[in-house]
Formats: sequence, structure tokens, C-alpha cells
Amino acid sequence: MALADATIGVALAPVEGIPRSARWAKVRRRLVVGIPARFVFLLLFLCFVGPLILPLPSPIGGNVLDSGLPPGSPGHPLGTDVNGNDVLSRLLYGGRASLLVAIAVNIIGLVVGGAVGAISGFLGGMADTIIMRGLDVLIAFPSLVLTIAIAQILGPSLPNTILALSAFSIPAVARIARSATIRVVNMPFIQAAELSGSTTSRTLLRHIAPNIIPQLLNFALLGMGIVIVTEGALSFLGMGIPAPAPSWGNMIFEGQQSLSATPLLVLWPSLALLVTVLSFNMLGENLRDEMSGR
Repeated sequence: MALADATIGVALAPVEGIPRSARWAKVRRRLVVGIPARFVFLLLFLCFVGPLILPLPSPIGGNVLDSGLPPGSPGHPLGTDVNGNDVLSRLLYGGRASLLVAIAVNIIGLVVGGAVGAISGFLGGMADTIIMRGLDVLIAFPSLVLTIAIAQILGPSLPNTILALSAFSIPAVARIARSATIRVVNMPFIQAAELSGSTTSRTLLRHIAPNIIPQLLNFALLGMGIVIVTEGALSFLGMGIPAPAPSWGNMIFEGQQSLSATPLLVLWPSLALLVTVLSFNMLGENLRDEMSGR
């Protein structure tokens, strides 16, 4: 009996001095962050590197004689669309376009919105009031309606889609940056920097920016999914990336015209959109929870 108790005690003892709770927390952290991170990496690899290494045909200019081929056809693993274009090729090139838009919009939001919000929160007073009331005007409009209006005025193209989507990314990031800056600006190390003669720009860049960037990056990861969905909606309405250039939105639009006959033409881009948005949302939420200590 004593031998059995001793054996159980050894089995339950911490391995190499690491408590079981710490080991389990480490494993959990790897799972909750690593799984969606791997999905995101795989998506980026497939969309940006896949077309360069896979023997795929061009996503446009297909042969109409090959239109409507089923999945598994020679040279067309996912079949072809009504115009004879390879579906897999259009999925990957369309994903590249959607991800480029999302990345560019979030970079613009982080740089412009982050700078505006940090300056507003740091200066305070009348400057803060004027800046935030201007941003409130943009936020007051429904984001999708505002984006559609700007896209309609600018016209359908990749750069114009990025500019239109940035209209609601910048105010949202600016508010996050302002809130984070207000929490940091009254800390002792900021006051010490000001007393030592640090200029406003130096204080913002050297002391405030490193403390608010992690929160902004988490918000940007969550915003990736929103931007991708909104870009898909714009392309579906014909105001985003213009056809015949592939994007998941215009692939869904083209496929729904023959939905009863070829439902897979809508299913493939819809699944790609779903998996991408879920991956970015899960990664952003898990990173946020890990940084907040939950």
C-alpha cells in the first residue's frame, strides 16, 4: 500500500519542477493561439505563394468550351466556372486580392487612426474635443452605407476599394488609440519624460506608442475579418474589385446567377470567406484574452 501511494505521488508530482497548472497553461496557450495562427499562415501561404508554385491556369481568360467542368476534372481540381476559368486559381487569386485589401486597410487605420487618436488623447482639452467630434461625424454614419457611398463616387477598383474601406477603419482605430493613450498619459514615466524636457513628438513615439501598439494590433486582427466581409459585399454589389479580376465577392455574385445548376461555384468562395474570417477573429480574440490575463 505504501509502495502504491509512493508511485501515485511520483506520477502526480511536477515534471522538472514545473507545476501542473503552469504546464497546462502553457499547453492551452499554444493551442488557443497556435491553431488559428497556423490557419492564418496557411491562408497567406496558399494565396500569395500557392499560385507561384502550383501549376495553375490563369484565373481569367478561360476557354468557354471548358465551362462548367465538375470538380476532379483533369487540370481543374475544383472544376471551372461558366466562363471556363479554373475555380481553384480564382479562389487563390481572389483570396490574395481580399487579403491585400484587408492588410492595406488595417495598415492605413493603424498609422492614420493610431496617430490621430494618440495625439488627441495626449493633447486633451479643446484639441481633443475638436478631433473627436470630427470622428464622431464619420462614426455616426452606418459603416457599410458610408463605404458604399464612397466606393460609388470613386468607382470600382482595388485602390478605391482600399480608400473606401479605410473611411470606417480610421475612426474606429482612433478611438481605441485615444482611450489607450489616456490610460498611459498620466503614468509616472510619462510625467518623468516631460519633466526631462522630452518634446511632444518624442514622447508620443518613444513612450506612448510602444504601450498602445499591442492593443491596436489586437483590434486590427479582429478588424481583418470585418474588412474582408465588407470587401466581399462591395465586390458582390459591383462596387469593389471589378470583374473579371477574381475576388471572393464577385465569385459569389457570378455563381449565384447559376446557383441551382452549379451550387459549388458559390460554396467554394463562401467557405474560403468563412474560414478566413473565423481564423482572424479567433486569433485576435485569443491574443486579446492572453494579453489581458484570462
